[in-house]
Amino acid sequence: MVYEGARSMYGPVLAALGASGLVVGLVTGAGEAMALVLRLVFGPVADRTGRYWSLTILGYGLTALCVPLLWFAPRLGAAGLAFAVVLILLERLGKAIRSPSKSALLAHAAGAVGRGRGFGVHKALDQVGAFAGPLVVAAVVAGASVWAGMAVLAVPGAVAMALLVVLALRVPDPSVYDTPPASVAPELASSPRRGWLAEAVGVGLPPVFFRYAMACSLTTGGLVTFGIIGYHLTVDGLVPLAAVPLVYAGAMAVEAVAALAVGSVYDRTGSKVLLVVPVLVAVVPALALGGPLVLVLLGVAVWGFAHGVQDSTIKAAVADLVPAPRRATAYGVFAGIQGALAIVGGAGAGWLYDRSLPALVLAVVATQVLALALLLTTLRQID
Repeated sequence: MVYEGARSMYGPVLAALGASGLVVGLVTGAGEAMALVLRLVFGPVADRTGRYWSLTILGYGLTALCVPLLWFAPRLGAAGLAFAVVLILLERLGKAIRSPSKSALLAHAAGAVGRGRGFGVHKALDQVGAFAGPLVVAAVVAGASVWAGMAVLAVPGAVAMALLVVLALRVPDPSVYDTPPASVAPELASSPRRGWLAEAVGVGLPPVFFRYAMACSLTTGGLVTFGIIGYHLTVDGLVPLAAVPLVYAGAMAVEAVAALAVGSVYDRTGSKVLLVVPVLVAVVPALALGGPLVLVLLGVAVWGFAHGVQDSTIKAAVADLVPAPRRATAYGVFAGIQGALAIVGGAGAGWLYDRSLPALVLAVVATQVLALALLLTTLRQID
């Protein structure tokens, strides 16, 4: 609720403080890059120190603190824009700090109920917040101001932090949920400690993990962003400007359903259910970026379904490929590869959209054929 509510208004927040379109693009782009790439740092830190709870609480704490503090930005005069930029970047840094540790904790906790289901439930609850947060902010902004909309997010932030502290005190060692209890692999126990750079790039992780990460990252890079879809909805006059957030909220709802459904199927049938992801990604541009509104909305629903699986069940398989003592590192490396291909894919999709929609469709299909081939060769080793 906190960070999705805030992200829905980062553009207007920065614009109200005098930022140009270039500044908005640079700040939000740099923030997303930080949130993904810096996980390469904080994943190894978590595994080396074992402080999964501390890093999780620190990361969520930065978000819970920085977003409401945006309320002060217009009260700082000329320094307000710089203050807001720092807070936005720190909020994204919090995402990088917590994500590898959070995923490692979740992999432990989900062991007793099925990792597909566990990651699916997590993603579904995440999407409830992604749906509710922007709606809460919109209601407050309509009745007061954008700054009040940021301040009100202190409430869900405080509740989340209290819950995290209680959980950390009650279950300081989440490996108790593993079935059977996790043990350090002999080769990991006897191997010398690697340098930080070696840890950050995943030295020693299984080769199958890197093939899997590349396959999944190709689906991430091939899935056109909602920014492009929203731009298409607007410039082609398919829906009123005010309706674009409602379309996005609908996609968030589909994501929640997809995460729960596919997570449960993953636990029952195995990883082969993930083969549907490249197929879904491949059809999104043809539907969402062309044709009548009904097909565009169908494309948005497919986009939401694919995104939901990418951000939930796909992560569950990482825990099946990597020993528990290196899961946070693996999740950091996984996010780093995803982030690199997401940047390339986003830029490429935007460039092709301006020039040729058929070329964009063909390019996405080609990348997903490659992703499907890689998945077919790697998923056999999970099952």
